[in-house]
Amino acid sequence: MSPANPVILTHASGHASFVNSKALQLSGISKSTPNPPGGELLKDASGEPTGLLRERASGLIRRGVGEPAPTAEERLARNRRILELASREAVSKGVTTFQDAGSAFSDVDLMKTMVDEGKMGVRLWIMIRENNAALAQSLAKYRIVDYGGGHLTVRAIKHSIDGALGSRGAWLLEPYSDKPDSTGLNTTPIGVIAATATLAVQHGYQLCVHAIGDRANRETLNIFEQAFKANPAKRDLRWRVEHAQHLSLSDIPRFGQLGVIASMQGIHCTSDAPYVPERLGLKRAEEGSYVWQKLMKSGAIGSNGTDAPVEDVDPIANYYATVSRRTASGTVFFPDQRMSRMEALKSYTLNAAFAGFDEGTRGSLAVGKYADVTVLSKDILTVAEDQIPTAQVTYTIVGGKILYKK
Repeated sequence: MSPANPVILTHASGHASFVNSKALQLSGISKSTPNPPGGELLKDASGEPTGLLRERASGLIRRGVGEPAPTAEERLARNRRILELASREAVSKGVTTFQDAGSAFSDVDLMKTMVDEGKMGVRLWIMIRENNAALAQSLAKYRIVDYGGGHLTVRAIKHSIDGALGSRGAWLLEPYSDKPDSTGLNTTPIGVIAATATLAVQHGYQLCVHAIGDRANRETLNIFEQAFKANPAKRDLRWRVEHAQHLSLSDIPRFGQLGVIASMQGIHCTSDAPYVPERLGLKRAEEGSYVWQKLMKSGAIGSNGTDAPVEDVDPIANYYATVSRRTASGTVFFPDQRMSRMEALKSYTLNAAFAGFDEGTRGSLAVGKYADVTVLSKDILTVAEDQIPTAQVTYTIVGGKILYKK
């Protein structure tokens, strides 16, 4: 449709891209281009690239060819506007604290400036996403807790050990049922994450690792366990697996045993459910996919979120998915793993606060905690299940101030 212009479409998950021939040409990608570490260039029967790029292969595309680079002032103004809009959107959906899964040190500098200016409505809890050299240099000076009246905390590090199930980038112990020649992709070398784990312990940071496939989760738990054994004096580290979507039965108890937090997103279950059995087969799907009750019974703490912008930041839609596991077609995905309404509410409030060492200041309404209150139009604990999605945010109050009113 656009042979003379380069086009790139990025999948909502961020784990795959689709480009046209012009983009491949300008980026120097041909049939002789090898797969990069942690990525895959899909090729047709003759060996020509099709334009579908999985995981880190998307980084081969040269963006902005022929365009003038923005000035430092233009980048700063753009990033400031992005943060303003994101804060406004989060608050309008009833979110009072947002756990950000991967920002650069330069992003933190801007966030801190905007907090100082009183321009940040939502509270921010930040995971740093930088290479190990940058982490070693700057972790000590960037660690801050409850800065600006509780509006900025930086005490976590983010890594991704694999990709997503939809793009078949999730790293599996056994091949995909619908792609027997693939077990997915390891997107960050184990040694790199293990070195980050050492830095995290040294500097008092939580380590948060994106892991979706069962192999990815096992390798992440192994890294965590080795770090814990090497530092027996360090207790209650609350390291996190971000997503923990597809687990081997033998690894489920390890979350509780190790004290690892399963940081999950209920709405991913209902969004992914239509293709999970195709990717994994029915047996693997039932044994280990979105096994919230099994994890809780292991003694694990599970927190909840939406993984915006992969999903809408709306907590109500996510809450509904968590208690119903009902897909758009009306089917229910392995209903025995649903959370009760109170379990789901706790996963989104107290447990999420606990997952960031914030249970002393937020997560429940109690004397001495921040006056962060979300008022809904309906009681989601008691209304008929199919009425939960119709509940709306009436007020969002942060620190006793009304920041949103419907």
